[in-house]
Amino acid sequence: MAKYRICLIEGDGIGHEVIPATRRLLDAAGVDAEYVVAEAGYEYYLDHGTSVPQATYDAVENTDATLFGAATSPSGEKPPGFFGAIRHLRQKYGLYANVRPTKTRPVPGAYENVDLVIVRENTQGLYVEQERRYGDTAIADTVITKDASARIGKFALELAQKRRKQLTVVHKANVLPVTQGLFLNTILDLAKPVTEVKTSTMIVDNAAMQLVRNPTQFDVMVMTNMFGDILSDLAAGLVGGLGIAASGNVGDKFGIFESVHGSAPDIAGQGVANPTASMLAAVLMLDHIGAHDEARRIDAAVSIVLAEGPRTRDLGGTAGTKDFTDAVIAKLA
Repeated sequence: MAKYRICLIEGDGIGHEVIPATRRLLDAAGVDAEYVVAEAGYEYYLDHGTSVPQATYDAVENTDATLFGAATSPSGEKPPGFFGAIRHLRQKYGLYANVRPTKTRPVPGAYENVDLVIVRENTQGLYVEQERRYGDTAIADTVITKDASARIGKFALELAQKRRKQLTVVHKANVLPVTQGLFLNTILDLAKPVTEVKTSTMIVDNAAMQLVRNPTQFDVMVMTNMFGDILSDLAAGLVGGLGIAASGNVGDKFGIFESVHGSAPDIAGQGVANPTASMLAAVLMLDHIGAHDEARRIDAAVSIVLAEGPRTRDLGGTAGTKDFTDAVIAKLA
């Protein structure tokens, strides 16, 4: 019997390319796993009328962790019965912490010495999708609770304790004192007795500027849902782009790990997608389930290939998905 059971969801678009590439890498690295392949996403909705079937819920619930490829979410009015698969899974399984590491990799144009983690509250804020329209007026609710703020604050503080013992609470309480103020003050109260962690605050627009000017000043940053969504993409741009940006959605029981990039329909099926983000998401997943040695080997091999080549075209190279994956597998030794 395999040591781990891992659910694989390709999702949409280039997910059908980067997840199989990552599975090849996991096998080559000797990860002792049984894989359960499941389906979810916009393409599945178009064929079956739902974004996530029951079989996928069963797979997520009966495996140690899930690796998700990419999801399409159409803009504008959503089709009847459609819901974003990854957002839905985050809510259903209480995956309250979206963890997005940003670390300098050896790729062209990357800032030097960046090593930070954005911790994004993953279940509330504006992304609760409570919207309504009255004629030409549209209204969206934002939901912030003390319990959820304390939960994500505790998670971020514990992560900071394991890293460089520095936490920045990013907020907009100067304009939204009720909702953002509740988030900010809840975490600050929680941080007071944790004296080994230096906790500071920063307004979100200043945080965006500071990330661009001097990202090395940050260690762990915690913020509400939409701010985390936006700033983590900005941070990815500092170190090479979304093609190498990975994230984990973590709760008390389940974990779903994914590339930050979208489904990239413009290049889907062409064999040119960069699988790095999916591979690094697998590294986060392996650390989550305790396969630390395999995680370190894969992380090191990816960095070697990013430095030496071949690189995919989003990083200035010409390699396709298979070429890049072959190169990483060859560097595992």
